[in-house]
Amino acid sequence: MHGARLVVGLGNPGREYAGHRHNVGYMVVDRLAGAVGIPLGQSKFQGRFGQGDVGKTRLLLLEPETYMNASGEAVAAAARFFKVAPDDLLVVHDELDLAFGRLQLKKGGGTGGHNGLESIVAQLGDTEFARLRLGIGKPTGPNAKERVVGHVLHDFSSEERDGLPPLLDRAVDMARAWLSLGLAEAMNRHNRR
Repeated sequence: MHGARLVVGLGNPGREYAGHRHNVGYMVVDRLAGAVGIPLGQSKFQGRFGQGDVGKTRLLLLEPETYMNASGEAVAAAARFFKVAPDDLLVVHDELDLAFGRLQLKKGGGTGGHNGLESIVAQLGDTEFARLRLGIGKPTGPNAKERVVGHVLHDFSSEERDGLPPLLDRAVDMARAWLSLGLAEAMNRHNRR
């Protein structure tokens, strides 16, 4: 029997950010909350929070509302309060280094310049938590680097929006596999796709 397990979806609060690529973490955790019947009804740990039991596991869901670059404050507060070890933390986030449509579970590693991950690593003092990475692709061609911020802080293209629901469903399946099977088995089952 595990202690509590925490799934965090990263994003920026506010209506103007809601459809942005950078907010795909929120989108997944919203769907996960619906799928497991745990509403994000509480305002806690500087975010939207919910908790409930899934099987024998106490599941905590959190969407920090601190803005992306301070996400770690919310995550660390919740992790400390519930004594969640890094092994029991899953962070769902957008990933520039994966093409749109690619999903990957991963343990630890660098932050790839992702402000939300950087903040979490800085606040937890640990990199070894699990990540569920949702590919958003990245700009190519001239001035690609300068266009990254515009890319992440922008809505999905209409074509991508059409392809998003099945991706979000797959991400929810992967998060649930992490919850029920553990990271190694969930990676075996889902990463090969």
